[in-house]
This record gives sequence, C-alpha cells and structure tokens, in this order.
Amino acid sequence: MPVNVLVAEPMAAAGLDLLRAQPGWNVVVSNPKEYLAQLPEAEALIVRSAVKVTREILAQAPKLRVIGRAGVGVDNVDLEAATAAGVLVMNTPGGNAVSVAEHTLALMLALARAVPQATASTKSGKWEKKKFLGSELRGKTLGIIGLGSIGREVVRRARAFEMRILAYDPYVNPQTAADLDLELADLPRLYAESDYISLHTALTPETQRLLGREAFAQMKPGVRIINCARGEMIDAEALREAVQSGKVAGAGLDVFPKEPPPPEDPLLGVETLVATPHIAGSTEEAQEIVGVRIAEQLVDYLQQGIAINAVNMPALTPEQYRSLGPYIALAERLGCFAAQIAEGNPRAVYFVYSGQIADGSTHLLRNAGLVGLLGRWLTERTTLVNAMQVAAQRELTVVERHEQRGARVESVRVELETDAGLTSAEGALVLGRPRLIQVDGIVCEAPLSGHLIFLKNQDVPGVIGYVGTVLGRNQINIANFSLGRRDRPGRAGEPLEAVAVVETDGLVPEAVLAELMENPAVKVARTVELP
Repeated sequence: MPVNVLVAEPMAAAGLDLLRAQPGWNVVVSNPKEYLAQLPEAEALIVRSAVKVTREILAQAPKLRVIGRAGVGVDNVDLEAATAAGVLVMNTPGGNAVSVAEHTLALMLALARAVPQATASTKSGKWEKKKFLGSELRGKTLGIIGLGSIGREVVRRARAFEMRILAYDPYVNPQTAADLDLELADLPRLYAESDYISLHTALTPETQRLLGREAFAQMKPGVRIINCARGEMIDAEALREAVQSGKVAGAGLDVFPKEPPPPEDPLLGVETLVATPHIAGSTEEAQEIVGVRIAEQLVDYLQQGIAINAVNMPALTPEQYRSLGPYIALAERLGCFAAQIAEGNPRAVYFVYSGQIADGSTHLLRNAGLVGLLGRWLTERTTLVNAMQVAAQRELTVVERHEQRGARVESVRVELETDAGLTSAEGALVLGRPRLIQVDGIVCEAPLSGHLIFLKNQDVPGVIGYVGTVLGRNQINIANFSLGRRDRPGRAGEPLEAVAVVETDGLVPEAVLAELMENPAVKVARTVELP
C-alpha cells in the first residue's frame, strides 16, 4: 500500500535513501517554509526542531499517522493535540548524545580559558596575555543535573579531565552511580559544592526555571553554568543578575527560552557569556545517526506496527512488540466482533487476559480492543494512541482484569456492557492466527476475519439445515460453519441456547438476515465484517 512520507527539515542522505527504498513509498522532501502544502496527503511527518507541530498544523493533516522527531526533545510537538488526533509521536533519544556531550565540554573549556574573548581581542590587534588568565578543569567539581544518555557521556569525558563529579537524578539508583564512579547528591549539596553545573534533564513542570534566584543563592561564588538542554530551565534574568553580582563567573548557553533570542536581550550583553545557536547536537555524525534511526523507526511502525521510542504511547522494546503483535490484532478483532453482535448503548468494557500475557504490560492490548470497539460506532479516527482518550470522552468505563489459569491457553476476552445486557467474546491464537473460542460463555471456535454471520438460536432440529437452505437459495457460499451450545438450559424444560458463526465468501445482505429470522428458533442474526 502506498505511503506518503513528508520530510519537513534537512535529513541525512542515508535516512532518505532508506525511506525511498521501501516499495510504494512516496517520499517528499520539503523545508520549514514550504512543507504545509504537502500536509493534507502526509501519513508520516519527519521534523527536527525548526518546525512547530501545533494543533492547527495537525488539523491540516487528516491522514497523518506518525510524527518522527529526528532528535531528543519533542517540545516543538503538541503531544496532547497529537494524541487526541491519534497520531503517534516518536523521537531518537541518544542519537546525538556524544555530540551534545562534546559541545558541553567545549563550552566548559571556552569559559575556563576565555576562548571567545581572547579570540576577539587578538583579532582586533591586541595581545593581552595577562588579561586572559585561565583556570584548569582538573580538580574542579562538576555538578551534572540529569544522568540520561547525554549526562553519562559528559561524565565519561569529564573524567578524562580529572574532575570530581556530583550528579542529581532522582531516577538513578546507587548501583548505577557506583558503576559510573560518581557521587549522587541532592540539589542543595550539588549547588554548594560545584564549580561547574551542567543541565542534562528533560523540560518538565518541575525543571521549568530550575535555576532561578533561589538556586543561584545556594551556589558557591565563581560557579559556571552550562546549558545544552532546554533554555526554559534557567531564569534568564536571574542568571544575568547572578553574573553581574559575581556569584556566577560565566555561562555557556546553547539554548535560550526564546529562540533565537532578540538582539536586545540583556543576557547577550554579558561579557562572560559564551553563546551558541542551539548547535550542540548538530554534527555530521549525529545527524547521520538520528536520520537513519528515525527512518528505521518509521519503517518498523508503518510496516509492522512496531513503535520504538514512542513518547505518547506505552513504551515497549522491539522484542515485546513482536511477541505482543499477534495479540494486539486479536484484541482489536475481538472488540470489533463484540461491537457488531451486541445490542444497546455501550456503558462499559472489560478486558480480561489469561495466561502468560497477563503477566506483562497489557496497555496496548486494551487500546487495540478499544480501537475495534470504537471504530464500529464513531466516524472520528481511533488509534492505539488516542483510544483511551476517545473512550473517556464518550464516558465509556474501561476496566482490565488479569487472570491466571494454569496451563489453559492464553486468551483475551472482551466483555461489553450495554443498557441491554452483557456481551462477551473470547479469543486466542491458533497457529499464530486470531480465532474466536467463546461467545457469551458458549464454546464456539471460528476465524476472526472476513465476512461472518453471527446467529443465536434455540438448539432444536432443523436450524442448521434451514440456515444452509436460505444461504444457498440466495447464492451465498459457506466457507466455514462453527457451532456451540450451552451445557444446560436457562430454565428447566427449555431448549439449550446455541450460537453459530458462519463464514461466507461475500457480504450477506440485510434481506437475507431477515429471512433467517423468519425461523422462530433463530433469535439473533447479524453480519460481522472483520479485516
């Protein structure tokens, strides 16, 4: 099936080659000023940091399924709006970690040796050897806030300069710190003891303006600040005041709260500021890595449904996605089946997992079941990304249960509660394919694909023959006929209740269903259409 991929910003040639190598893919290479014209047909959008994917932009892309951010930060993408639209957002964490770490050390060295100021002085014809007395990194304490992939690369390089390293990261345990040969510290201690402080954490409500007046007041005199993460983590006015007061000896900034900063920004006038235009991750090597990685991730997702480094969907490893993939398809088809055989208005849905699949994360199975259910009722697009949000908007209660049944086959059961009662459909994988194994507690094995007729009837003689006669008379060929009945009647003396799932070669018209219902033993006759 053709796939339209829109590349809105510069991308490594190797990444583009990988996308273009996919059969039937149409890869459009544009730029931040012209890409909007291609949005209506785009199913995948690749951006870096210049393009801002807002709610308004998403409204212009009705076919969009995935946004690939060739880099780490996704603050240029409205995640809430993307999730509401059912669009997956993925990034490439760690792809530019070495480049950012090297730039961090470059800024530290530039501050320690006043490289920009000395360069400007020398180029102006001066020779101010005594003015630019520097200091060594050796023996200084480096405080690192955030020990993700970039923070760890900074640790490795700083150790070569014989620096003492303190780190703050509430998600890192003591064993990891020991493996990295560093000390974990709380923020007050890190502020008080560090000669250099470098930010390498994500932008969150907690880290917004993390370095403000209160933080600077706790720092030792002469500290130097490095920021190659996000500009919003530093209160720019508080930093300027701290530099002017002498509390902060200098700052190396690759990022700013507003980019580019306006020329009149007072911070740009600070003599001991070393500023670069958000280029820490911009190296030939890094762009090659993130370009290829985002291309590989898009191929995995669009061709196999494997979402690596998703930021608005439950995170799983490629191995977990591959093992869960067949069960995701099973859950979606069960949801679709239950929605088509149930009566009444939906109130709640229960997902019940049995066997080993109940031991792991089942969020994607739940979302897939909701996609199948909601897709039968709603015109708006429902995907694995926004399924829970759409269900909440429709006030549909969603509950998950995990059951351990020993050696019993691994299964997924969807129980749909409506104002007319409860309908359940349970399925399992048979030879790797989704199969129905029970309907409303009645054992009935049938394929979960193609054109189906669902029947509920009294178990009396002649019903099967009647169904075959009606379908034959209407030139409808039966591909498979599955039967099941309850073990005991609902009331003494009544016939047993039975169900049948009939697979046909084509869609069964409503008139034929009406003809089936003419038999008094047939209580329900509905068509079910599955992928």
